[in-house]
Amino acid sequence: MRSITASAVLAVALVTSGCATLVDTPPAPVDAALREAGVPMASMSVVAYPMDAPGTGLRINADRPMAPASTMKTITAVVALDRLGPNSRGQTQLLAAGEIRDGRLDAPLVLKGGGDADLDWASLWSMLRELRERHGLRDLAGGIVVDRGLFNPARLDIGAPRFDEQAEFPYNVIPDALHLNGSLLQYDLAADARSLTVRPFPQFGGLAIDTSAVTLNDKPCKDWDDGWMPSRFEALPGGGARLTLAGEFPRDCRVTQSLNVLDRQWETAQALRQLWMALGGTLSGEIREGATPEGATLLVQHRDRPLAELLRPIMKASDNALARMLYLRLGAWAAQPGEDTRDAAARVVREWFAAQKIDTAGLTLENGSGLSRNERASAAQMAAMLRASARGAHGPELLATLPVAGVDGTLSRRMKGTPAEGRARMKTGTLRDVVALAGYVPDSTGRTWIVVAIVNDDQAMKARPAIDALVAWVAGR
Repeated sequence: MRSITASAVLAVALVTSGCATLVDTPPAPVDAALREAGVPMASMSVVAYPMDAPGTGLRINADRPMAPASTMKTITAVVALDRLGPNSRGQTQLLAAGEIRDGRLDAPLVLKGGGDADLDWASLWSMLRELRERHGLRDLAGGIVVDRGLFNPARLDIGAPRFDEQAEFPYNVIPDALHLNGSLLQYDLAADARSLTVRPFPQFGGLAIDTSAVTLNDKPCKDWDDGWMPSRFEALPGGGARLTLAGEFPRDCRVTQSLNVLDRQWETAQALRQLWMALGGTLSGEIREGATPEGATLLVQHRDRPLAELLRPIMKASDNALARMLYLRLGAWAAQPGEDTRDAAARVVREWFAAQKIDTAGLTLENGSGLSRNERASAAQMAAMLRASARGAHGPELLATLPVAGVDGTLSRRMKGTPAEGRARMKTGTLRDVVALAGYVPDSTGRTWIVVAIVNDDQAMKARPAIDALVAWVAGR
């Protein structure tokens, strides 16, 4: 009875005072939802206040560093918009390390990655075709150098520990500066009653896929990935490779899935060779990773979407790989010679917070996506960051990228039929033991509130209704 009575007092105080009160007791709907979930209030951190009155509203465990899950993407987005600018674009370049004579290049051709998030198979084909038709290049006699050196280290994926048991799935991709086709290849998996057949698209002639270790089961096709086990990639003499799949797969099931199961340099080399030959070119010499030779001449360039547009899939679909890419681009922009790109990105974020006079105590950054067991931020820090963004030059760009409650993105099915539907714009966060929301909520008078709510608990998923109840409570005020 004590918490319910306190919640009633909270509602009266906020209404009668015009939100001139700062309270630390949850509203009744939130309190009830937490009790239903069996999650203690101590596991929840909340900050909610009108944007024009930051010293009022609701604060519960506001300064406690919490695992923010994907709400961490708001920090990466806000700082990147401010430091890189909404028109910032990644790029991929083809450069010649020598002169083209009679359609022949005796020095290496360089494929240089520049954090281009949109470099897919079609884009690479288009770049190579431009090389053939505009520059008359036919014979790559000096081989090809693949330069991933924009980020330090260049291959963060090598030796990285698995985040979870599905490290090969798209949400777990660790990007590099080239990021060709998102470091993914599409596979058509089809099983009958006796065996599994796997066909990649596009097909690389040197790739053999071994499914002999896959056992068929009788689970529903929708649960096909429950029995997925890590695969094994092996490069073979002569340029070929073998991919060995393992685990279980349902009988009479067909699935199309993009996976990160090939060595990305082998995959890049296969794509370059296959596409170049299809365009009528010839290629001798090796395809290797390396640095761009000094004095190399730019021949062809591809650019991705402006940052303000790239943020839409990062925020609305919560794309981890693109968020990590953006974080690394932020680091590359500021890195000193030899500095780890991730350290440089963390430094830029802290400097931005300091410039906004936001305390960074307890703020812990790892990859900027929230797909981390180490990243931490308090609700108070995130609320202050969101307020600074809204009052800054690029607040409208951020607002346009956030999921809308009950309408799109990761909030498309949540808060329908509540006062928040179609109005609240918030970034979601979900991990095994984390649920969170952070963003902007207009109340019934049109006054915009900053709302951040984070739950860290073994039963966090059960507390999602409590967070939604908070947002609906604010929207209905």
